[in-house]
Amino acid sequence: MKHWRAAVLLLLGLLAAGLVASPAQAAPPQLEARAWALIEARTGDVLASHAARRRLPVASTTKLMTAYVSLRELPLGQLVETRPYDSIFGESLLEVPPGTRISVRDLLYGLILRSGNDSAHDLAISAAGSVPRFVGQMNRYAAALGLTDTHYANPIGLDQKGNFSSALDLTALARRLLRNPAFAKIADSRTAVLRSQRPPRRIETLNDFLVAVPWATGVKTGHTFGAGYVLVGSGKRKGVELISAVLGAWTESARDGETERLLDYGFSKYRKRVPVRRGEALARPSIRYGDGELPLRASRRVAVGVRRGQRLRTAVRAPAEVEGPLRRGAALGRVAVYVGGSRIATVPLRAAHDVPAPTTLDRARGFAGDNALWLALAGFAILIGATIGRRLKR
Repeated sequence: MKHWRAAVLLLLGLLAAGLVASPAQAAPPQLEARAWALIEARTGDVLASHAARRRLPVASTTKLMTAYVSLRELPLGQLVETRPYDSIFGESLLEVPPGTRISVRDLLYGLILRSGNDSAHDLAISAAGSVPRFVGQMNRYAAALGLTDTHYANPIGLDQKGNFSSALDLTALARRLLRNPAFAKIADSRTAVLRSQRPPRRIETLNDFLVAVPWATGVKTGHTFGAGYVLVGSGKRKGVELISAVLGAWTESARDGETERLLDYGFSKYRKRVPVRRGEALARPSIRYGDGELPLRASRRVAVGVRRGQRLRTAVRAPAEVEGPLRRGAALGRVAVYVGGSRIATVPLRAAHDVPAPTTLDRARGFAGDNALWLALAGFAILIGATIGRRLKR
């Protein structure tokens, strides 16, 4: 028993001295894949990587750029006509008959959830008039986004010379896409109803990782003989979102498992903090022409994940003084939450109670209080003037 106690005390001492890695400081996992990368979504910081700039075929994760260009070039509600698509055996398809009118939104669901090669073909022609012109747009957008290890030869991801990307470029592109609420909703969907179809049609995702992992939020799978199994994944836990890319795994189950391992490692580096709580009074401006203060309360809670070395701070902007009439719930300021140099949330501050309009008497009292010194000086001057006047008259 004494030996066990001594060993535990020694281990605790080593941990305190930093000589033994704690779980949050553990080395990144070594995955069974050709390349991988893991980043924090809000900052873009790289948390783990291996061969992350190696140019590799990326299969249907190519469709992330197809989605990006389509979102930039086409309104979501626009109806487009599907075109004939010559598929080969084994291709993933949405299977909408040629000549059908379908919304861009529904094609994007088909592109991401079903990995529809025909959806990619239809979006490309609708956005640019032809597939080659669309591929040119893909490469121009890739250059504009700084994806230096990326080039496209088709909008689908079929193995073709000149169609490649890297783990870091895929995470950077996914990060940009997930800032778009419409895309984030699509990527996080296990099922979807294509409402522009008659009758409406329900589809389910092919992304088993998204289905199996409760905290997963996307993003896109891929597989070809040249690329192996590829997955751009994302998840939210502990108040932070992480994005991963695993390229060239040997099996689908290995790809999903390695993605979960990588994200689990990333989340182990964070602890959840709550810098703003709903209903918390973060400012108390004085009430003009009245007594007391008006508490300004946060309208919602903010929970954030913070890792070692990141500074968490809040900045409150609110008036020093308020004047009625004001209704309870009126927005009168805001609090911003920063992690490092990045602002990650802004929360309105709202009045805790009504403030009535000041009466004439209130204003008079307020004026007297605000100008007491000047009124006293004016009264003194009048008194002196009257005294001098009386003496001169005598």
